[in-house]
Amino acid sequence: MLINKYHPLLNNQLNKINSKGLSYASILSFLKDVNQTYIKFDNEINTFEHNLEDSFKELSIANKKLKQERDVTKSKLETIIDNVEGIIFETDLEGNFVFLNNAWTNYSGFSIKSSIGKSFKDFLRKNSIELNGEGAKLWNKEKMQIKFVFKHEKENDFIWFEVKAKLVTDDKGDAKGFIGTIIDITNLKTTEIELKRASETKDMFLSTMSHEIRTPLSAVIGLTDILFSEEYLPHQMENLKALKYSSEHLLGLMNDLLDFNKIKSGQLKIIEKDFSLQSFLENIRVQFSIEAQKKGIEFSIVEENNVPNIIKGDKLRLSQIIKNLLSNSLKFTEKGIIILRVINIGINSNEISLQFNVEDTGIGISKSQQKTIFDSFVQADPETSVRYGGTGLGLSISKKLLKMQGSDLFVESDLGKGATFSFIITYKLCNRLNIYNPEKIIQLPIYTPLNINVLVAEDNRVNMLILKRYFIKWQVNYTIAENGEEVLKLLSSPNNDYDCILMDLQMPILNGYETTKIIRNLTDPEKSFTPIIALTAFSPTELKKEMEHYKFNGLISKPFNPKELYTVLKSYSKELCHM
Repeated sequence: MLINKYHPLLNNQLNKINSKGLSYASILSFLKDVNQTYIKFDNEINTFEHNLEDSFKELSIANKKLKQERDVTKSKLETIIDNVEGIIFETDLEGNFVFLNNAWTNYSGFSIKSSIGKSFKDFLRKNSIELNGEGAKLWNKEKMQIKFVFKHEKENDFIWFEVKAKLVTDDKGDAKGFIGTIIDITNLKTTEIELKRASETKDMFLSTMSHEIRTPLSAVIGLTDILFSEEYLPHQMENLKALKYSSEHLLGLMNDLLDFNKIKSGQLKIIEKDFSLQSFLENIRVQFSIEAQKKGIEFSIVEENNVPNIIKGDKLRLSQIIKNLLSNSLKFTEKGIIILRVINIGINSNEISLQFNVEDTGIGISKSQQKTIFDSFVQADPETSVRYGGTGLGLSISKKLLKMQGSDLFVESDLGKGATFSFIITYKLCNRLNIYNPEKIIQLPIYTPLNINVLVAEDNRVNMLILKRYFIKWQVNYTIAENGEEVLKLLSSPNNDYDCILMDLQMPILNGYETTKIIRNLTDPEKSFTPIIALTAFSPTELKKEMEHYKFNGLISKPFNPKELYTVLKSYSKELCHM
């Protein structure tokens, strides 16, 4: 009989076993096995609990260590952020500050506590930001990055800052705000401003020097032209040619320097107008054929693939490039031929691509020298500069002018075997069959007497002499005034009626600008609308704004071309005005 001291379920199982006639010894053996199993299970539970406790202790120690490292790292990061010279900030999407480091207080003078929650706009002045017109939308979630420069006044001094910020998003990609930096760039900005001033000073210096050099140069070229037009002894011919060449060469050098400076400063603009390519090439042919003949060189222009006549582009810059290349070829070619080749390489829509090649049989350029010949003020080698002269600017300017028009200049050459300079440039086609070309008219003028009364404002004695010689030759009625006050006095006289005024801009007492301004404001409409042509050593591009502002009718640059001066005077002569 079993002892009824076990769990009911176990007793129930034991009773079933007993009913089957199992012996008491068998039951005790079974119970022993069960008991051992329970003991083993308890041991395993104890071992597991012990291991779990050990693991927990290890995790606790590791967690404590991580927290310590986190706190140390956080402390270091906060120390770094608070000691960084630049400002580190965070804003919401509207630009309200949610975080600022200590540098904010150092630079702005405002505490972090009083600044948190306020918009960046509260700390900026409208006239202090360089934003290119985008100040209204600085903080915008459509912008992934923000960058601008502003100046801040502190203790009667200005500090320049650069702001950079980046859009911050959450795990879902939704915009949360911006985080960025504000860096002191005062030294950099000060240097930039000083460089800009230096550049402006350099431009002013070049412009002033150009004017000062052009004024006596105008006299040299003008007097040379006058001497050529008058009788001279045969042995004086070479002297006059040398004088004319030297003066025109000096003028060319001055123009190269000015153009180089304008390209560097971004002041040079490409102006597209309709022009006749055929007339352009004919003028080139006339000019360089004469120069080539003097050296015993054959010069020709070859056109291939139906080169069009009327195109639209910057004729002045094309002329400058072609003349630079041809002048180089003439300079470095002692015998043989020079060819200007113009090739139509294709029409696309309303545009045509033209290839210009300048080929010569001159001294050539070595492969190593070809790498540097397009650099500014560089020639193939020092001996070239000594022997042939020049500034080394022609090729550099030509290449830069082509770059401005989406083209480039290339060279193919071998030393002693000549050179070929080439470029491809695209122009717009023009549907007009013909075009007015004043160059054709100016080329071979007929100097008939002019029925015109001209008032000349000029203080330079030599320029007066040159103008007088031409006016006498053209039978022009003229009056000379040495300053603006004399001009106004002569103009106000009821007995004086002038068809045109040639106005020098740089005069003592009252300069040409102020004189013209006073004339344009006269109450007498006939006097106030008198045509005024600026006669100056400055170039037209330098004075474009001034010409429009003071309402000049035109400009003639010194040294002036007598053909150009005659044509301008003729346009205001009484015969033409009453036609």
